[in-house]
Amino acid sequence: MTPDALGFALAPQHLVVLPVLLPLATAAVMLLAGTRRRGAQALLNLASTSVNLQVALLLLAQVAAVAQAGTAAGAADTAQAGAAGALAVYLPGNWQVPLGIALVADRLSALMLVLAGGVALASLLFAIARWHLAGVYFHVLFQLQLMGLNGAFLTGDLFNLFVFFEVLLAASYGLLLHGGGRQRVRAGLHYVAVNLLASLLFLIGVAVLYGVAGTLNMADLALKLREVPAGDRGLLHAGAAILAVAFLAKAALWPLNFWLPPAYAAASTPVAGLFVILTKVGVYALLRLWTLCFAPGAGESALFGSAALVWGGLVTLAFGSVAMLASQHLARLAGYSVITSSGTLIAALGFNEPALSGGALYYMASSTLAGCALFLLVELLERARRMEVDTPRLDDPRRVLPTFTDAEQRPPVGVNLDDEEQVLIGRAIPAALAFLGVGFTLCALVIAGLPPLSGFVGKVAMLSTLLYVQGWAAWTLFALLILSGLAAATALLRVGMRCFWTLQGEPARLRVVETLPVGLLLAACALLVVRGEDALRYTRATAEALHRPGPYMDAVLRAQPVPPPSPAAAGETAP
Repeated sequence: MTPDALGFALAPQHLVVLPVLLPLATAAVMLLAGTRRRGAQALLNLASTSVNLQVALLLLAQVAAVAQAGTAAGAADTAQAGAAGALAVYLPGNWQVPLGIALVADRLSALMLVLAGGVALASLLFAIARWHLAGVYFHVLFQLQLMGLNGAFLTGDLFNLFVFFEVLLAASYGLLLHGGGRQRVRAGLHYVAVNLLASLLFLIGVAVLYGVAGTLNMADLALKLREVPAGDRGLLHAGAAILAVAFLAKAALWPLNFWLPPAYAAASTPVAGLFVILTKVGVYALLRLWTLCFAPGAGESALFGSAALVWGGLVTLAFGSVAMLASQHLARLAGYSVITSSGTLIAALGFNEPALSGGALYYMASSTLAGCALFLLVELLERARRMEVDTPRLDDPRRVLPTFTDAEQRPPVGVNLDDEEQVLIGRAIPAALAFLGVGFTLCALVIAGLPPLSGFVGKVAMLSTLLYVQGWAAWTLFALLILSGLAAATALLRVGMRCFWTLQGEPARLRVVETLPVGLLLAACALLVVRGEDALRYTRATAEALHRPGPYMDAVLRAQPVPPPSPAAAGETAP
């Protein structure tokens, strides 16, 4: 079904709930079907994940079209109407806000849905090659993970944010242990312990905020926090700080990120690729709640914790950059690149500059896609290294080199030969080696922020804004963005030399289903450059809407339940 056909079949309000219901129904069907039909489960999982990505793209296209129409009108009131119209609110229980559950789709949530759907589809394609057979309930857990991600991005209240957090974390526990092994169990236990503690802090913070404000709906909470009396202001800040610690632990802020590199390195390859989006859930929650509840118009609580976000993000960025330089294992290096990305996003958020946040959102999309591609390449590169180890080296006495005893076998005079006295001219590069080399190079360019790919565009967008921001923190972030790119380029270049320049054996043979997701992710990064102006316009409009949350609050609080049918209408439809 095409996105246009899907849009005609379902109203925008119903599209909002589909990213939650679709993976939930798919997981239920696969559970009822049993565990023996792995092939049927893989096809169903692939179809459901593909439709999920289509729905996310349709939601993003709708909110972008409404926002562009409001901006083109030119009038201030029309722009405000366009901003409010770029939101779709769905009330699953048909209760009045703030009493009932509300699902809200706006520019930011639509962007996060597309990123989650793209990463999930790429990871699933890679898993279908062989990894999905390593565990019984892989496909069920994968769909539950996707449901938790989508629900966290769409929910409009804190309690259901906690519920969806627990759903995605419970699924991630099983996915992390997928494939078994002592190393995965050890890393999985650490991962579970840290996230259980973070969930406890989450629940405590939510309870404190509810005790202070009497509501958990995010829009209503932002409105009532401005009216909190001075005597309860300290309790409000304490609850917000506890909640922020839970989010920052999930976002891998230093020193709460010690669990991430070993957990992601121990996970199976498709699971590690999917986990790239998990840290962005913590960043999303911070971005959503901080811009809503502690906006400049929030009175005495305006910009609460901004300095902690800025300097915590800067330290995380510096830590991740140094750790990338020190890493000798490619999977751990990829994990530290995720930490570097999180530090950049959190630091940019704390400045409360819409232009800087817009560049950071573009950078987040680019780094998420490239990080997933790098994790998928890890297994392919390590497979090539294992084959190189199993192949006798040129200086191995067991390797028999050809000798030229016959005059007909002697090469022509003046022709370049390799160490085996084979002619170099006209020799083709193996397709697998060429793909690995090009794919790794493109990933390195995006992660390091080098031209001409999307990582460079995102960093330039942030650097150009920081030139006009006053203070030492802005100049520190400016310098760290440049130095972190240099550190990432150096670390990835060292890994590339070890993986390609010293390769002595035959390169690994790759399956198309393994190369396709990497190619699609890198093509998406290239598309961000080709359509860079449109992408930056979208992320900047998203940042403007986040830092001016009035239309979001109005749209959510004015959402009305569907009225019940009148008795006359019910009588007319009765048999």
